[in-house]
Amino acid sequence: MSDTTTTTERAPSVYVPSAEALATVLAPGARPSRPSALGASLTFGWRALLKIKHVPEQLFDVTAFPIIMVLMFTYLFGGALADSPRDYLQFFLPGIMVTSVVMITMYTGVGLNTDIEKGIFDRFRTLPVWRPAALVGMIFGDVLRYVLAALVILGVGLALGFRPAGGVAGVASGIGLLVIFSFAFSWVWTFFGLILRSEKSVMGVSMMVLFPLTFLSNVFVEPSTMPGWLQAFVKVNPVTQLVASVRAVMAGESDPSATMWLLAWSVGFVLVFGTFTMYKYNRR
Repeated sequence: MSDTTTTTERAPSVYVPSAEALATVLAPGARPSRPSALGASLTFGWRALLKIKHVPEQLFDVTAFPIIMVLMFTYLFGGALADSPRDYLQFFLPGIMVTSVVMITMYTGVGLNTDIEKGIFDRFRTLPVWRPAALVGMIFGDVLRYVLAALVILGVGLALGFRPAGGVAGVASGIGLLVIFSFAFSWVWTFFGLILRSEKSVMGVSMMVLFPLTFLSNVFVEPSTMPGWLQAFVKVNPVTQLVASVRAVMAGESDPSATMWLLAWSVGFVLVFGTFTMYKYNRR
């Protein structure tokens, strides 16, 4: 009986590792430096590209969708609004390029909302990196989608007879302006992705904003053919300024007023919605 009691009450032995054992486990060198803001953003951008690699169906909206848009509107409106679909294409293609790319920017907010619902962004916020890096990197990854969509539309347009008078430089400048605006405009959707509860809500609100902006613009027809009250909206529409700028440089010309307003809108989107996004992101 006494032997049993002694055995039961005996305290278990505790292993205390020696200093040498701890030194072999812990890193003996200096602590790694904190990654730069650009490095962290590019890393998260690479994550966005890897998501496309593993789920290539995500590229459907930047490949098949633009092709359908070009073919449908060229042959639907070309004969009615111009002498021929090919003549209409010279006016129309820069506009449909803008429309297609601007419309797919909403998937930035959809993707962000999906990651938040899965809890991924809660993990990102615990990392010792620049706080906005996860959001900026996500948009960096989407820039590739914007460029790919623009190139797909350009390729289809060239096959149908589109001939930009501005040449390669004009086309590159037009795509550059489009990417700048799309990057800035994506911050609108990151804000919606944070404040709305589901990806369906993000898509619904995005469509309510995008349809008036893209269709009530100079994409399909000249604003001079519209009623006066509608022209007033079209003239201040940021998509109108973007289309005018892209159309001008692709034609080998320039539209300083439209370009100035385009850059002003882009800066405004980043300052306003970027600030709102980070405020909400830090307090979520």
